[in-house]
Amino acid sequence: MVLSKACTYGVLASLYVAKQSENKSYVSIRDMSNELRISFHFLTKILQKLTAEGILQSHKGPKGGILLAREARNITILDVVLAIDGDKVFTECVLGLPGCGSERPCPMHNHWITVREDLREMFSTKTLAATSDDIRELGLRLSIE
Repeated sequence: MVLSKACTYGVLASLYVAKQSENKSYVSIRDMSNELRISFHFLTKILQKLTAEGILQSHKGPKGGILLAREARNITILDVVLAIDGDKVFTECVLGLPGCGSERPCPMHNHWITVREDLREMFSTKTLAATSDDIRELGLRLSIE
């Protein structure tokens, strides 16, 4: 897997918030944790990163939760990936081999360069709004249930 588990969950959580935020009310982290079946504590750490990077905003209290900090059409999947995993997805060896680079490429290096450039391009052009719409149109769900 190219993205870390935290990053995958971060994308799912961001899509969940984008879908729920259409009514402009805060989304309960507990409800999101239950529906997405992600550990509450793990999800909270992920959401803190997304909040620190300006993707989400949070509000404490009984009616608190999280909300997108900007409109879903102005947040790309790349924004979420960079907030959680940083640029390493697009710079490090796909096999995780130390020393892999243009001077000493691993067996996958030259193929991975093309794939990661395509991946970055795809993530930079897909917004949360467009991806959420695509999920809905395809009849897919974010949660297991």
